[in-house]
Amino acid sequence: MTNAKFKKKLDDLLLVCKKNLPKVDEALIRRAFEFGFDAHRNDIRASGEPFFDHPYQVARIVAEEIPLDDVSVASALLHDVAEDTEYQIKDIRAEFGDTIADIVDGATKISDIFKSHDVTQAESYRKMLLSMVDDVRVMLVKFADRLHNMRTLEYLHPEKQKRMARETLDIYAPFAHRFGLANIKWELEDLSFKYLNREAYDMIASELKSRRREREHYIAKFAAPIEKRLKEHGMKFEVNGRPKHFYSIYNKMSARNKPLEDVYDLFAVRIILDTDDSNECFKVYGTVTDIYIPNPERFKNYISVPKKNGYQSIHTTVVGPEGKMVEVQIRTRAMHEVAEKGVAAHWMYKETNSAIDEELSNWVNWVREIFESASEGQVPTQQLMESFKLTLYQDEIYLFTPKGDLKILPKGATPVDFAYEIHSKVGDHCLAAKVNGRIVPLDTQLKSGDQVEIITSKNQTPNPDWEKFAVTHKAKSHIRRWIKEEQRKLIEEGRALWERKVKKAKLSISEDDLNRFLHEKKIENIGMFYLGIRQEKIEVDAIIKMIQDEQKHPQPVVTEEGKIEGLFNRFITTARGISSGIMLNGTQEGIMHNYAKCCHPIPGDDVVGFITTGEGIKIHRRNCKNIRLMMQIDANRFVDVAWPADNGVMFVAGLKVSGVDRPGMLSDITHAISSYLNTNIRSVNLDSRDSSFEGTFILYVKDTEHLNRISDKIRRIKGVTRAERFEE
Repeated sequence: MTNAKFKKKLDDLLLVCKKNLPKVDEALIRRAFEFGFDAHRNDIRASGEPFFDHPYQVARIVAEEIPLDDVSVASALLHDVAEDTEYQIKDIRAEFGDTIADIVDGATKISDIFKSHDVTQAESYRKMLLSMVDDVRVMLVKFADRLHNMRTLEYLHPEKQKRMARETLDIYAPFAHRFGLANIKWELEDLSFKYLNREAYDMIASELKSRRREREHYIAKFAAPIEKRLKEHGMKFEVNGRPKHFYSIYNKMSARNKPLEDVYDLFAVRIILDTDDSNECFKVYGTVTDIYIPNPERFKNYISVPKKNGYQSIHTTVVGPEGKMVEVQIRTRAMHEVAEKGVAAHWMYKETNSAIDEELSNWVNWVREIFESASEGQVPTQQLMESFKLTLYQDEIYLFTPKGDLKILPKGATPVDFAYEIHSKVGDHCLAAKVNGRIVPLDTQLKSGDQVEIITSKNQTPNPDWEKFAVTHKAKSHIRRWIKEEQRKLIEEGRALWERKVKKAKLSISEDDLNRFLHEKKIENIGMFYLGIRQEKIEVDAIIKMIQDEQKHPQPVVTEEGKIEGLFNRFITTARGISSGIMLNGTQEGIMHNYAKCCHPIPGDDVVGFITTGEGIKIHRRNCKNIRLMMQIDANRFVDVAWPADNGVMFVAGLKVSGVDRPGMLSDITHAISSYLNTNIRSVNLDSRDSSFEGTFILYVKDTEHLNRISDKIRRIKGVTRAERFEE
């Protein structure tokens, strides 16, 4: 990019910022622009354009289409720096401060989360929630980032086009919907639709284009008498035809199984009033319905009862000329800004910072509810993903408590959802429900306008069947939590019952042997075993008798040579041939073994072997605290082992180092380690407080002598007061 182009782009961006933002820190935008340009100087996009064109266009979208503040614009200019260049978040933090660094970091984390649909850990959702809670501008930058990527999707491979389009349709568009970003949502949906079903997209585009003049003529004919009447009343307004979006039309065609020409609400008109008085909207509604016959079933008053994302408008459908149905939306200019630009515009109309802070707090609390079950890891990831997408897109219904308090719930909600919306304790003790004064089943689907009364009982607890018809995350997560807690209690009671019976029968059996027995009897795991005992599905006395019979008359195993093996010999036979590196009974053999992570034994340590189930012999240091405990439980499973001669194998060991902190201390310690026999360092964790430090170093060493020599070298470093081996 030449200096002239560079200056032109910067000037254009500043101009857009001044036009759309309440205040602009030009120096901040300029610094972010120059930093981002320099960081991406040598990067090229798939389109062949300089890579910096992407963050620049994202910043333009943030300034023009989702305008909130100059910090968002600066963050947009830098949003790919940490992910795609040599710079790190700490560099951005040093140059631009914590706020911008945190927004960029949050946007990078969300990129990692959404790289595929098959999200494998609930931890990913926690990261996303935390980044949003820290600063909602993280998501605004991500919307702009994804929008520009979708606008330039043509340059990518078809397989990647479809993957990004599906991800956008499933995640980003629903999120934009919940943030009230109508324009962003529609465009993301249409662009996704274009790449996922090009044939249907092109058909709808062609049909609408061919009928465009006819449609515009009809809208003008429909609007003329309305405009005339409103002018007579001295109102200032704007009337325009609202184009239906391709994906919306396609969904209606699919849902109704009708061709394009039979989708009756292709015609839509929006009336925007230049007034701050919302009552004027109702006057306009009266005028419209005086001219055209309304469909009473298609009237929605989102002014008196706004949507959760702040959307306000009156919706009605009337019968226009030639008997065609026309959808009419009526709103003020401020309502229109909120409808188009969502949460960003919603905050711009607040007069004080405290009002904005309160709004942000309410918004974040609402988003938190969406993620509640995710943050607790209560459900399988795939099930969570589907529920999550459904929650983002669900229509809302408006319900009332007996005192007249308003509760907004998803369409399809039941009295159980309503109970948990009031309070978790109300939900847990929900016995019955009255809807509009009549007792109804708890799985009844509620309707907008219903008055719901929850009847509770202290003796009532959640029914597992509730989860089948509850729809909100809040209700589902509380029900699941209760079921899980109840199951845990039953398992503990089953364990206690088993232990009492075992003690009474004087049966001796380790947990490993019990697990092996349960596996042979096709019992899923020991938890299900205890649960079965508590629920009286498993007869304890019968199980104890079976184990006693097996212990009295063990079934021998006969080898191919006809030799009968005992338990230990059977174990050794099956364990051979895995690896060398330990001596058993004075002989170095191919015995399956591994080293205990609790004490990390290394050659030179006095060690002992413990026979495990499935993991061979586990090698512990003889002074390991876990060995002392296992000795008390089952001493018969220990075998003598020893180290063989040096075979070049390296072992993991840990050193804990502390002392007086000073510049260069870490460098001196790492040099002392690596300079002795080229020792490799696996990890370092150092914590400095005031004038002291404490850290752990995980190393690869040959034996105890190797580790001791390194410890001695570190202790000789100026300022080090302690360097000793540690156990996890």
